[in-house]
Amino acid sequence: MLAEIDVVIIGAGVIGLATACEIAQGKKEVFVFEKNRTFGLETSSRNSEVIHAGIYHPEDSLKAKLCVEGKSLLYQLCDKHNIAYKMSGKIIVAADEDEISWLEKLYQQGRKNGVDDLVLLSRTELKKLEPNIEARAGLLSPSSGILDSYTLLKFLYSQAREKGVEFVFDTEVIGIERVGAKYKVQIKDRDGISAFVAYVVVNCAGLNSDMIAQLAGIDIAKAGYRLHYCKGEYFSLSSKYRNVVNRLIYPVPEQAGHGIHWRRGLDGRVLLGPSAYYVEAIDYVVDETHKQYFYNSAKRFLPFIELEDLAPESAGIRPKLQGPGEGFRDFVITHEEKAGFPGLINLIGIESPGLTAAPAIARYVGRMVAELFD
Repeated sequence: MLAEIDVVIIGAGVIGLATACEIAQGKKEVFVFEKNRTFGLETSSRNSEVIHAGIYHPEDSLKAKLCVEGKSLLYQLCDKHNIAYKMSGKIIVAADEDEISWLEKLYQQGRKNGVDDLVLLSRTELKKLEPNIEARAGLLSPSSGILDSYTLLKFLYSQAREKGVEFVFDTEVIGIERVGAKYKVQIKDRDGISAFVAYVVVNCAGLNSDMIAQLAGIDIAKAGYRLHYCKGEYFSLSSKYRNVVNRLIYPVPEQAGHGIHWRRGLDGRVLLGPSAYYVEAIDYVVDETHKQYFYNSAKRFLPFIELEDLAPESAGIRPKLQGPGEGFRDFVITHEEKAGFPGLINLIGIESPGLTAAPAIARYVGRMVAELFD
């Protein structure tokens, strides 16, 4: 007889950790399987650590709704458990008249999404807030901020363990088969291949979430679940610029991302990034030949910086559902009962604003799981 588990979660990034905490509250037996040596080594720890307000995405999309809800929950969580953050605010800046019209559209979109603290800034108002930034106008989001993502991940992991969640690292899920009313899950670790049975499978596998869905029997091409890897690099500014900006400074958004932005970290250092370009394979090497692109992007709004002030910092990969040149795609957070897989919950394409939305996503999935056990 194979061992039986109530709920298996695949992936121990921020979404898997938050979801494990949420589901374990219902006194269910929860196991989390992670192919890496520990939690949060991929997208969850290779990002801008920004707490987003919920401005960019279409009204009533999961990205918009869960970002707005998640922002509030995340600030509450940080306050309650002493997780370092700073509600620094963010200004999206416009370089010309065309970009000013974008700011007005973003303002309206944010208002539709329930972000009620946005303020359009004239050039003079912007200069008062950010004297070093050269721009025609701005859109201020006072409640945007940054946090220490590692401390958040560590807290969620510790909390999940306290609630009885079992974590199994260095273990890859290699098979998922529907057997009666349950799922037979095959895993591979240093000792070989083994299997167990689970009533509910929650796919939080991030960069590999489309492959996990395919393992379970989903036709990912037909379902529109195939992921596209979008790489983002970061460069740091010289320490002499530690106080060059007070807030997050963003350009108007690009097709694949939010554009090269300035982020003054909790340690005072200023990072530029991320870029956004599609790649075939995952690697985290920063291409130093991209320094000129970062420099050109930054110099539009900080004209006094020099090329030698930039140094390569880090890189991350976004699991995007939209390919190059394609339009908006929302998060996929779906119980696959209609596809013939009751008890399988897929979370696919959880990119930005996934970190901000994580507590809200966990509640959303928690409700799905609770219904399955009612």
